[in-house]
Amino acid sequence: MDGKSLSFGAVGSISGIKNPVLVANKLMCEAQKGKLSAGRIPPCFLVGDGAYKWAMDHGIPPCSPDVMATKFSLSAYRRNKRKLELAEKVETDLVDLKKFRRSSENENDSGSLDTVGAVVIDREGNVAAAVSSGGLAMKHPGRVGQAALYGCGCWAENTGGQNPYSTAVSTSGCGEHLVRTIFARECALALQAEDAHQALLETMQNKFISSPFLVGEDCILGGVIVLRCCRCSGEPDSSPSTGALLVEFLWSHTTESMCVGYMSAQDGKAKTHISRLPPGAVAGQSLAIEGGVCRLGISAN
Repeated sequence: MDGKSLSFGAVGSISGIKNPVLVANKLMCEAQKGKLSAGRIPPCFLVGDGAYKWAMDHGIPPCSPDVMATKFSLSAYRRNKRKLELAEKVETDLVDLKKFRRSSENENDSGSLDTVGAVVIDREGNVAAAVSSGGLAMKHPGRVGQAALYGCGCWAENTGGQNPYSTAVSTSGCGEHLVRTIFARECALALQAEDAHQALLETMQNKFISSPFLVGEDCILGGVIVLRCCRCSGEPDSSPSTGALLVEFLWSHTTESMCVGYMSAQDGKAKTHISRLPPGAVAGQSLAIEGGVCRLGISAN
C-alpha cells in the first residue's frame, strides 16, 4: 500500500513465484495507470491461477517449486502432517484430543511463522507498507491470510485532511485473528493520537487481545510494526513542506518473540533486534511493546 496515492495491490494462493510481493507491487502500479479496455476497473487483488497468469503476462519471472522447498520446511511439513494425522485418529476421544492440542501448541515452533513485513518513509515524508507470508502451517488449500487482505495485513497513509501524522503499518501472526479485527487499519487510526506508544499499547490490548470479535480464543497471536511521522514544528526557516521529519518506529507483539530490523538507504546492513515478552508473561495473552524516535533532515533518505 502506497501512502501517497492510497493505492493497494495484493495476491494470494499463488505458487511458482519466488517473491509474490513483487507481483502485488506490480498490480498496484498497473492499477494507477487507469481503467482497462472497455472501461474495465483494474483489479487490486488476484488469487490462484489468475494471479500466476497475470504475473507471467507482466514479466514476473517464474521459479520451480523445488527452489522454494528447503530441508527445514520439508521437515516441518512432515512433522506437522504427523500431528494432523494423529489428531484425526483420536478425534472421537475429546480428552485425548484436548491433551494433544495443548501439546501441539507448546511444541509449535517459530519456524512456521514466516511473515515478513516492511514499513518505509522517503525524504519527502511519503510512507508505504508491505507484508508477505506463506501462511500458517498445514493451512487448508485456497486459504488467504491477513497479508493480502485490505486493512488487515498492511496500511499506509500520508498526512492530510484530519490526519496530522503519516502512518505505515505491517502485521504478522495468526491471520484469522488479524482479519477479524481489521488490525492494520485499527492501528493506523489509533496512531493519529498524540502519544503513539500509549495509542499502540491500548490498541493491542483493547482491539486485539480483548477484542469482542475474538471472544472464546484463549491464545491470540499477533505482532505489528508501525512507522509514524510528521514535520517538526517550531523550527526557524522551516515550512510545512521543508521542515525536518520526526519519525517514530514502534513494534508490539503477543508472540513469545519477534525479530525487528531497521536501516536507512545509506546503511549497508540493517540493525536487528529480537523483541521478547516480559519474564512471566503468557504468549497469546500478554504483550510487549518497544520502539524509538529519530529526526530526519530534509536531505535524509
